[in-house]
Amino acid sequence: MSDTGYDSTSLAQRLIQIVGEDNVLVDEPMSEHTTFEIGGPADLFVTPDDADEVSEVLDACRAANAPFFVLGCGSDLLVSDEGYRGVIVSLTEGLIGVSVDGREMSCQAGVGLKEASEMACELGLSGLEFACGIPGSIGGACFMNAGAYEGCIADVLKSVRVLKADGSVDTLGVDELNLGYRKSRIADEGMVVLSATFLLKRGDSEEIRAHMDDLTRRREEKQPLELPSAGSTFKRPEGYFAGKLISDAGLKGWQSGGAAVSKKHAGFVVNVGGATAADVHAVIEHVQDEVESQFGVRLEPEVRFLG
Repeated sequence: MSDTGYDSTSLAQRLIQIVGEDNVLVDEPMSEHTTFEIGGPADLFVTPDDADEVSEVLDACRAANAPFFVLGCGSDLLVSDEGYRGVIVSLTEGLIGVSVDGREMSCQAGVGLKEASEMACELGLSGLEFACGIPGSIGGACFMNAGAYEGCIADVLKSVRVLKADGSVDTLGVDELNLGYRKSRIADEGMVVLSATFLLKRGDSEEIRAHMDDLTRRREEKQPLELPSAGSTFKRPEGYFAGKLISDAGLKGWQSGGAAVSKKHAGFVVNVGGATAADVHAVIEHVQDEVESQFGVRLEPEVRFLG
């Protein structure tokens, strides 16, 4: 029995029946699956090959009363040092199909945003340029309405195919998703994105490429891409910029263990070497307390915490 009260051994056997032995890992270190490169072991780490297997895996988890978490690229995630007592369902190996019909591009949930923007560029389709440097997956991007450089998923999304909490599959139009700044109905109602369809514009591949190159250059100049992180650590508080508040509070470079506020961009907490989740939490809490005491603004993490 797992200490969360489910029988992980019998659940592992059931999951092997669904996805095959090679696609079920036991005590898999989550540091291998997050951009922070931090996180202890997950009880079970499962890689479904298609949407039907995702549905079956989640049904099996519910039947076993096992906690589960659906993982994309792990780019906005901090997993605890103790790991996760439950099942991680990873979509970035199996759900990677892409199809194009005119100006519509449909991507399964595990496709990387960078890859999707690259493909759109090759096809002379414009609209996903803003996503060229976002290290997340299509599923995660729809879940949180990811955005950068004045663009976001809501601007180009047509519809998503989702697995609802009751196990049913539905296709929802963008106007049904309540997309806002880093929020969505998908997140609120515990849905799992299976695929998304984007409505793009015809464009010139060379112009699209030039725009993406410019965004990449700006990102490389301003962001600490050379160190592991989960991207922007804090949400943008209304009327402020998190990075500026943190910088003005004199916190650039503030460090606890192997985690630090980036000296290059104060909005990022980075793993400068051997950071634990506890180190990152210590930095986040110190930044929140200092910014609040100096400016009266409580920063809210954009990073999601697991375990």
